[in-house]
Amino acid sequence: MSINLGIAHLRAIVALADLASFTSAAASLGVSQPNLSRTVAEAERRLGVRLFVRTTRSVDLTGDGHDVTAYARRVLLEFDDGLEQIGRFVSGDRGTVTIACLPSIAATFLPPYIVGFRDSHPDVSVHIKDGLRDDVVASVRDGSVDFAVVAASGRANDLMRTTVSTDAFVCALPSNHALAQRKSLGWTDLADEPFIAFGPESSIASHVRLALENAGVDVGPSVQAHNVAAVAGLTAAGLGITVIPELVVPMMSFASLVYLPIEPTIHRTISVVQLPGRRHSASCTAFLGILVPPRNA
Repeated sequence: MSINLGIAHLRAIVALADLASFTSAAASLGVSQPNLSRTVAEAERRLGVRLFVRTTRSVDLTGDGHDVTAYARRVLLEFDDGLEQIGRFVSGDRGTVTIACLPSIAATFLPPYIVGFRDSHPDVSVHIKDGLRDDVVASVRDGSVDFAVVAASGRANDLMRTTVSTDAFVCALPSNHALAQRKSLGWTDLADEPFIAFGPESSIASHVRLALENAGVDVGPSVQAHNVAAVAGLTAAGLGITVIPELVVPMMSFASLVYLPIEPTIHRTISVVQLPGRRHSASCTAFLGILVPPRNA
């Protein structure tokens, strides 16, 4: 048997059961007494049972009324809890934010922003999808992430970029290297030095290659690797020196390298990348409000 009762019917039943007065129950619900009477009568008609015994002085629950009221409380509790959760999702207090980014950005740049976001939105899950630049940008295009944080490099004219920071490059070398005692280096100091290079799919490689070309510098024998740990290990083994962004330095701490400024200093731009026209959830919008400076919002 299908029973067609709405939330208004259930609220009327529970209010009248609790207050035992049409006047008081109507006031608590913000409706008129005749309106409440019609709602309760309609609920009894649809259920086919009498829920209340009405006298001139009292309103008492029947046996069926006690049972129906108990179930009505459970339904209302779940319904109100569900509404609260929906409200928190719409307001940004619940939900999920999925961010694609480079490994160095995931490890060193984003954590302080996530901590700040977690303080104000403790029930929002933040998912990090770290990977190489092309994969990160592709995940923005296919909509599998809300946005990405990348080092601006290559072409992505179909996407919206917002600069959030810059990252200076330094030279990393073993502590026993002949140049390690210097306070700073010039690009020409790298000439003919054995070099540990990042692979072409890395966001780092293009910046370093361009800087060397601009300085007219040819490095010595090169070993190429694809991740930060490998580059650090190869450099620490004395197989060459390398040039890295400062955000990468904490990820290479295990290798006990020396890091020197290199002049003229080059930077990579850290940008938030979004799909134009995509509508973000409230929680995602809140995270972007922390990450993107107001002048760029």
